[in-house]
Amino acid sequence: MRNLDQPDRELQIPAAYVEGYGKARSVNESLATTYVQHTTIGDPALDPVMDELADLQTDKLHKFVEAGIMQSDSLREAPEALRHFFDDLGTPPWLDFEAFRPGISAFHANTQHILLAFICGVLVEGFATLISKSFAITGRVVHTHRRLKQNNRQLVEIFFPGGLHRDGDGFRLSIRIRFVHARVRQLLNGSEYWDTATWGTPVSAAHLGYAIAVFSMRLLQYSSLVGAKYSQEARDSILDVWRYAGHVMGIPESILYANGQAAHEVYEIGRMCEPPPDEDSALMANALINSAPLIAGITDPKERRSLTGLAFRLSRALIGKELAEGLQFPKGANFGTLFFYRLDQRVRALMKAAQIARSENFSLLLQISAFDDSGMSYRLPDHVKHTQSSEW
Repeated sequence: MRNLDQPDRELQIPAAYVEGYGKARSVNESLATTYVQHTTIGDPALDPVMDELADLQTDKLHKFVEAGIMQSDSLREAPEALRHFFDDLGTPPWLDFEAFRPGISAFHANTQHILLAFICGVLVEGFATLISKSFAITGRVVHTHRRLKQNNRQLVEIFFPGGLHRDGDGFRLSIRIRFVHARVRQLLNGSEYWDTATWGTPVSAAHLGYAIAVFSMRLLQYSSLVGAKYSQEARDSILDVWRYAGHVMGIPESILYANGQAAHEVYEIGRMCEPPPDEDSALMANALINSAPLIAGITDPKERRSLTGLAFRLSRALIGKELAEGLQFPKGANFGTLFFYRLDQRVRALMKAAQIARSENFSLLLQISAFDDSGMSYRLPDHVKHTQSSEW
């Protein structure tokens, strides 16, 4: 990871980051500066393309985006800028698909622990940044369960063998997310709702660089706390998988981690630079935890309350008291929560045959992920407000 080269431009610090940047630079001035620089950057390759296509009819835009992702002949009819974008995707020099094997194997051996850590720890922590502003402004908070299923599906697909190959669903989902981010960025920047001087760029490169560090490094830490077991080779491999997924999602190399140590540094400095969680972060995090029973298909009110309570306790135990209080989680003791959860899981494991457990893991993946009989959608939002946007 390197500093972004900006020799002719003075560092512009959005107002919300001034205090945090002052603290972070005393720890790592170079990385703190890089992080704050990236709060004013989106996707340097795709954003200009989306601006050039701003007047393109919505149906045609969706058609050409799908054609590019699916590598169909219809892309020949697309505007030149979009054709060049897909032609220039390429692969980074550090990519090694063989290095993904141990991580893929470890993912499927620890599925339940990983999914629990992803929902109760990783996604909650990701929303503790100002990225939550885009969800609050667009009004997509009420569709948190759909967002959760989409996140889960990406997680499943990138850890499927071959999932990040050019024709794999992990790759397709990741680049679709890149287009959604670019579209949301475009809509918010053109609206009256976004305060650039205070918040920087919507869905900024800084937030995505931070998020991918949380999705990888913190996922390993949190899933280990709830019982997952990894070799060092598997840990490195999982980091490699997420690094490439981040590359496909358009995260600039200048803020994309290169290894576990770099991921840890991006996380620590990013956390210092970000302002404390506000009402929007709290709204997103609480909606996320409350949607867990819906994802699990639990309809009985008593069961739903029980599962939601457990999810909040586990989340508190994972993310820590300070962040949990900042996110306005319900009060509740979490002493011993992780220990008793792991003990319960060991007892359950002793009562099941390995083959049955693997079968249940696969069923769980299908259940909590957004698998649609109509296939993967490549439509994009066409209005800044979710209630006024066409279905996507």
